[in-house]
Amino acid sequence: MCKRVIWFFIITGCIVFNNALAKDLSDGFVDLETFIPTIELNIRYYTSNNFVGKRIDGYESPKALLATQAAEALKNVQAELATFGLGLKVYDAYRPQRAVDHFVRWAKDLDDIKMKLKYYPEVNKANLFTENYIADKSSHSRGSTVDVTIVSLSDTDLVEMDMGTNWDFFSPNSWLQSSIVTPQQRANRALLHNMMSKHGFKPLKKEWWHFTLENEPYADRYFDFPIQ
Repeated sequence: MCKRVIWFFIITGCIVFNNALAKDLSDGFVDLETFIPTIELNIRYYTSNNFVGKRIDGYESPKALLATQAAEALKNVQAELATFGLGLKVYDAYRPQRAVDHFVRWAKDLDDIKMKLKYYPEVNKANLFTENYIADKSSHSRGSTVDVTIVSLSDTDLVEMDMGTNWDFFSPNSWLQSSIVTPQQRANRALLHNMMSKHGFKPLKKEWWHFTLENEPYADRYFDFPIQ
């Protein structure tokens, strides 16, 4: 009987500890829509409009969460763009590790190619890992990476600047310095790049939309709390 009681307290103690830990891990994050009220969101992983073709694990709400330091830097980008009648649209921010795990499972199912024409027409799905389009870890899970584009704040329908490809389009055409896109599209990418870099973000050369805060607060941690 005594052993059972001790075992019960060990188990329940671990459960309480783990729940508290999960709460603490999200305390350093903010909701971008609240923190930057003028920002636009299009959280595709909450929908079926993404390269997997279904809502992604961990996206329980169409919110964009970001570590507070990264959100403050992004707020400065938004403020400067606003002086030109422009603003940011966010496609993705913090990404739970369980979402990355979902991507990995999907990538291994070579028969599921229903979104190929829209998101990866030039890439054989079997090569998504070797060509670095899919990985088992993502900087998004560290909380200071964001996928963004620029929109016009003066238009009622918030028209996106033409960046040459859609977000999450797996192709060399999406590389920041691609020579395949038009000069105007390269100029639009350069504007986004320059604004983000000015306020402390570094780009990913193969994705014009992807930026990580240089001095990210959780550089060695990969979080997994769901977006709620």
